[in-house]
Amino acid sequence: MPWNPDQYDKFKRERSAPVDDLFALMNIRSGLSVIDLGCGTGEYTRRLFDTLPGSTVLGIDNSAEMLAKSAAFCCAGCSTQLRDLQTIDCEYDIIFSNAALQWCPEHPELFARIWKALKPGGQLLVQMPKNQDHYSHRLAAALSHEMFPTRFPDVAGERKGWLLEVEDYAQLLFTLGAVDITAILKVYPHVLENADAVVEWVKGTLLVPILSALTDSERENFLERYVHSLREAMPGSPVFYGFKRILLSAGKP
Repeated sequence: MPWNPDQYDKFKRERSAPVDDLFALMNIRSGLSVIDLGCGTGEYTRRLFDTLPGSTVLGIDNSAEMLAKSAAFCCAGCSTQLRDLQTIDCEYDIIFSNAALQWCPEHPELFARIWKALKPGGQLLVQMPKNQDHYSHRLAAALSHEMFPTRFPDVAGERKGWLLEVEDYAQLLFTLGAVDITAILKVYPHVLENADAVVEWVKGTLLVPILSALTDSERENFLERYVHSLREAMPGSPVFYGFKRILLSAGKP
C-alpha cells in the first residue's frame, strides 16, 4: 500500500495551515539555491519557486506515487527528483521540509547532516507533526502491536520516539551554531465531521506504513477494530481533532 496523494489531499485545507505558518517564517530573498526535503506532489516546491524571485528550487522525495503529480508544478528552475530525502549532495541557501523529517530516525545526527548542507547566511525551515500522544496515534501503535506483534514489536509505535521535544530542537540548533532560532509547538484545531473523518485523515499519513505491511484481509481486520475503537473514543458529530506540530526556523551565520 504505497503513499496515495489523493488520500493525503482529502484534508488539503487543514494540512496547508502549518505550511502557511512555515512560509511566514521565511526570509524572502532573491537568487537563492533551495531544496525541499520530502516534497511530495511538488506543490510547495513550486510555491517556494514563486515566492523566492530568481531562485532555483529542487524538491526530493522517496515516493514515486507522490512525485507522479509533481510534473504539473515543475518548470525551468523548479524540478523534483526521486531520492532519499536524507541525502543532500550540495549546499543550499534555504533547506525547507514540510511534514517529512518525522519519518527519519536519529534526529540529532540528521539535523547535523542537514546543517552542514546549509550555506553561511542560509535558513533552515522545518515543520513536523508531533501528535503521537493523541488517542488516534496511540491506538494505531497499540493495536498494530497487539494484532501483529512480530511485524510491530515496538509498542511505542509510530516512528519509535524519533521526534524530540520542541525545546530539544532549539537546543540542538543552538549547539550547531544557529542564530535567530524559532521553535514553536502549535496546536492546530481541526473540526471534522466525525470519527470516520479522523480515520480518513490518518489513512493518508500515520497508517500508511502499518497498512502497507498487511495483507488485504489483515488490513480489513485492523481497520475494522481501529474504526470501532475510534468511534467509541470520539463519538458524536462534529469532533474536535487537535493536531500538534513543531515549526522550526534557524539561520546560519
